[in-house]
Amino acid sequence: MLRVIVLDNIAPEGLQLLDEADGITYEVRTGLKGPALRDALSEFDGAICRSGVKITPESLSGQPRLRAIVRAGVGTDNIDKAAATRRGIVVMNTPTGNTLSTAEHAFALMLALSRNIAPAHQSLREGRWDRKAYMGSQLADKTLGVVGMGRIGQEVAARARAFQMRVLGYDPFLSAQRAEELGVELIESVHDMLPRIDYLTVHTPLTPETRGLIGAAEIEMLRPGARLVNCARGGIYDEQALADGLRSGKLGGVALDVYEKEPCTDSPLFQMPDVLCTPHLGASTEEAQTQVAVEAVQLLVNFLQRGEIRHAVNTASIDPKALAGLKGFLNLSYRLGRLMAQWPCGCVSRCRLQYRGEVASKDTRMLTAAFCAGLLENALAEDVNIINAEMLLKERGIELEEETTSEMSAFSSSITASVVAAGGEFTAGGVLFGNDMVRLIRLQDFRLEAYLDGVLLTFTHNDIPGIIGRVGAVFGKHKINIAQMSVGREANQPGGKAIGILNLDSRPSPESLDELLAQPDILSVGVVDLPAAGKRPSWLE
Repeated sequence: MLRVIVLDNIAPEGLQLLDEADGITYEVRTGLKGPALRDALSEFDGAICRSGVKITPESLSGQPRLRAIVRAGVGTDNIDKAAATRRGIVVMNTPTGNTLSTAEHAFALMLALSRNIAPAHQSLREGRWDRKAYMGSQLADKTLGVVGMGRIGQEVAARARAFQMRVLGYDPFLSAQRAEELGVELIESVHDMLPRIDYLTVHTPLTPETRGLIGAAEIEMLRPGARLVNCARGGIYDEQALADGLRSGKLGGVALDVYEKEPCTDSPLFQMPDVLCTPHLGASTEEAQTQVAVEAVQLLVNFLQRGEIRHAVNTASIDPKALAGLKGFLNLSYRLGRLMAQWPCGCVSRCRLQYRGEVASKDTRMLTAAFCAGLLENALAEDVNIINAEMLLKERGIELEEETTSEMSAFSSSITASVVAAGGEFTAGGVLFGNDMVRLIRLQDFRLEAYLDGVLLTFTHNDIPGIIGRVGAVFGKHKINIAQMSVGREANQPGGKAIGILNLDSRPSPESLDELLAQPDILSVGVVDLPAAGKRPSWLE
């Protein structure tokens, strides 16, 4: 008999499904932690939790029986996924259950902010009838900017269209065709969007790229009176910049459901006019709680009864021997995806992977999934790995192609990734030396050999003497150490265009990049952050 432990209270509809599941018994034990939690987990085959319990490496140590943990909700920060992976425990979540509730809450905040609902209600409670003090603004014929066009962003866009709003969307992983289907104008960058909008809402994860996405400089780009909404993650908006924008009159209003530090009970924004704040209520509806409970139980029952894995956030179910033979190529594919995600290519519509030589005889679908995981890893709110990456990519209307040929080139095996985007087609190729030495051998039509790890600085330039010395002098001046260097020519012809790739010991400062770009004959400069040498994602360990 399979046994399931429920570690947090979930909706009764979920428990009813457990009652009805053949061959499965369950117990509800809440409030567990420390040794009591570890001992309890050892008695069960699967566990369901929400955010109340903290499943640490200590909780998972010495767990020979536990096979799966399902989080009834999206976030899995309370589960140590690396420790679970090392123990062979699948971690799954329910990414769709909160979608409608969060989208509705974002739209509710937008409406309430526009019509001064909260202060008007408060005035009546205080015995005042101040109709003239609460003149509002309608949503119809206004322009909404949506940053992050995943499930929630798409639902917000649909509601905005129903309210006769114009919708601009930014998401590098939404195809133009899908945007057209949604009635959304796809914008190339957040900065291009800001001068055109009356309202802004964000629906992205909090990553190094999105932290402080909207700060003082971005607020200055907005139309006077623009209103900002955040039901995604605290930290995407700079809260001090929001306060300054309200004081200056540049912003017409701010509505927040999430904060950089939670719980948050003391913020200068709470006491300011034209501000509406709620305590992280995006998913707090009866329907959402029922949905995530039902979905969590279904995921766990299907896994325990049939071995089905869906919405896994940490690992793939493959044979250990097969994994050992693929690890190096999986790492290469993943790093190529990370590279292409940061290459300035605009909104992606199609990805193509070409496997040449001996690698073509291996499980290339797994390698393609690893590329997708790298491409999407820092772009989505969901945890991305080789199980869910391909599905997440296709949900955004991005085509995925795979080509294999046993014919070898200059190398016994090579992987070439091409991304078709608004700016054209962008290509990168890599090879594996030995078991784990990944190398970049191609960027566009430039041939080279560079290390695919750490901080990479790319610069295109005219192929003339003295360029490398000038680059070195700039970084020497700014005390930035160069660990490795590779250069390559376009079509291997001297005197034309060339590219240089530097592996740096630290990320270059904006000042050093500006100085580098100001050098004669240097045409473009870019920075790519990749994992350090030898570091792999948790699903590959």
